[in-house]
Amino acid sequence: MKTAAAYIRVSTEDQLEFSPDSQLKRIEEYARTHDMCLPDEYIYLDEGFSGRKAQNRPAFLRMITEAKRKPRPFDVILLWKFSRFARNRQDSILYKSMLRRECGIDVLSITEQLSGDPTSILIEALLEAMDEYYSINLAEEVRRGMNEKFSRGGVVSIPPFGYRMESGHFSPDPTRAPFVSMIYEDFLRGSSCRAIARKLNERNILTTRGKPFEARAVRYILGNPVYTGKMRRSVQGEMMLVPGCHEPLISESLFQSVQKKLEGSDSTHMPKPAPSAFLFQGLVRCGCCGGALTRSSRTGALQCCRYAKGTCLQSHYLSIQELETVTLHTMKRDLADTGEAFALLYASAPEIRQKNELLRSLIEKIVFRSSDKNICICYRTFFRAR
Repeated sequence: MKTAAAYIRVSTEDQLEFSPDSQLKRIEEYARTHDMCLPDEYIYLDEGFSGRKAQNRPAFLRMITEAKRKPRPFDVILLWKFSRFARNRQDSILYKSMLRRECGIDVLSITEQLSGDPTSILIEALLEAMDEYYSINLAEEVRRGMNEKFSRGGVVSIPPFGYRMESGHFSPDPTRAPFVSMIYEDFLRGSSCRAIARKLNERNILTTRGKPFEARAVRYILGNPVYTGKMRRSVQGEMMLVPGCHEPLISESLFQSVQKKLEGSDSTHMPKPAPSAFLFQGLVRCGCCGGALTRSSRTGALQCCRYAKGTCLQSHYLSIQELETVTLHTMKRDLADTGEAFALLYASAPEIRQKNELLRSLIEKIVFRSSDKNICICYRTFFRAR
């Protein structure tokens, strides 16, 4: 009796497929009538996954990994249709060839059975080509339908911040909608995106994905015309605007005023050079949130990366020179018994900016806390000082 495995896939885009239970029932019937054993541990299910890419299907990859074991765990993989295995000819050929030649495992469709003569190669290739064409054509049809719906002001995306979905359209969210106008008005009054994000976080207002606000999230809201009653979508690489069917949360004049200010602020910012590596890179952490202290390309000082985004509420501005002094004093205290070796190291303090590797190796072995700055320096990963 042969041992069989079953692979079942149901995607959200296919219209003519059986449910997982229906596919499994048909496969179990086929296994019984063909004298095959189908253990429960060899039933692999990918529900809600497209067949276009194998690397995006966890159960499929787990099945392939199991098939490579020695001795082989099963002799055949049963499918409802070959389209369940893959809707991509390259993946289909690659994995079927590997399974048959390297593992000695056949891939069989219970509804598209092939004979053993050479013509079955042509039929199987034709089925694979039809499956790939169906997948590509379906994606095009879905895209075309969404573009047509968008052109009529219909909803083709999740609700943005300040709205909720109601009867297929965006409707103002009573708890979040008032904050949209607050964001626009605060920005016109001179508040930065980071300051607005911090203000929202202090009030425990979360984004639509349930996360704290960052400056870039505020910047996105400020540039989104959906709040004036319009819909925006990229169609064939071009951004399109159409009138929507939802209630605007701000006036057109307020939106345009903000856009002018955004253009002015964006034009004054020159491209920032990427900061080069420095001695304390990856070793200095915020004592409040655990975020890394990164070096500013403008001032050269260190600041909590989450504070810069508006998610950490406490500033930890710290000059590198001050950090060097604290570090050297701490090392002198903790490594005083190293004698001449430390004396030579301490004498090389001016070379810190040249990233002295010996000094860095010693710094990585120190864990201490600077009480005045609430800063932690640690070995490789952050350990909150106690």
